[in-house]
Amino acid sequence: MASLDDIKTIGVIGAGQMGNGIAHVIALAGYDVRLLDVSEQALEKALVQIGKNLDRQLKKDMISQAEKDAALAHITTGVEYTFLSDCNLVIEAATENEEVKKQIFKSLCPVLGEEAIIATNTSSISVTRLASYTDRPSKFMGMHFMNPVPLMKLVELIRGIATDETTYRIIHELTKKLGKDTASAEDFPAFIVNRILLPMINEAVYTLYEGVGNVQSIDTALRLGANHPMGPLQLADFIGLDTCLSIMHVLHDGLADTKYRPCPLLVKYVEAGWLGRKVGRGFYDYSGDEPVPTR
Repeated sequence: MASLDDIKTIGVIGAGQMGNGIAHVIALAGYDVRLLDVSEQALEKALVQIGKNLDRQLKKDMISQAEKDAALAHITTGVEYTFLSDCNLVIEAATENEEVKKQIFKSLCPVLGEEAIIATNTSSISVTRLASYTDRPSKFMGMHFMNPVPLMKLVELIRGIATDETTYRIIHELTKKLGKDTASAEDFPAFIVNRILLPMINEAVYTLYEGVGNVQSIDTALRLGANHPMGPLQLADFIGLDTCLSIMHVLHDGLADTKYRPCPLLVKYVEAGWLGRKVGRGFYDYSGDEPVPTR
């Protein structure tokens, strides 16, 4: 693949929160999107969510009705990998689990044209190692979108050790075309955003664990004292405590420094299944009209 002009159809693997957001911004930019998931139900749910998010942008006059209709018309869904055979680029946005991603790449590579590029939306796993599970390490790189994808301006671009210059340039230009800004990161555990953000969240959980402050006071302190738009525990609930924990494990294992040790309280919450907003309970209980701190 020589240039951005060669990219016409983009595959997205995984119809969850990140995958449907990525499909949304790509479709809005005028590309055909093939959204793949193992579950028909997840795909139906994703299309409903994309429709709601486009409606929200429409209400705020960020897009027109015609742009919304065109974006929805650009998205098709499927459950078989052969559905992605004509894609020039495929972005993997499955769960943050290396074994799952490895199996995806093993299934994906045989159906793709040899010029097609593969990108991963991993937030912390080694891009070089993920590339080694494919048949095209030079045409593989990290493209880490932020959540919620339609609103957040940043995409972290991560080259693996084998990523070639053309692949990087095409993805860089594409990211700009999607209306996003880029930050280039080296392939070290958790890259830039999560390397800085997750230890802060983990430290907030330690502050709670050690009784320095309760949930309310910790979040208020960071919102009003550091001008953060949301407190670190509220943000942890938004990200998902299981995701936070898995990124802390990647940092701890990959850098072997005790400062990245996951807080035992974070581990306990995940063991309890209190994973945050997506299950209705984390550091806050979301069952009522207003979130209520659980500690």
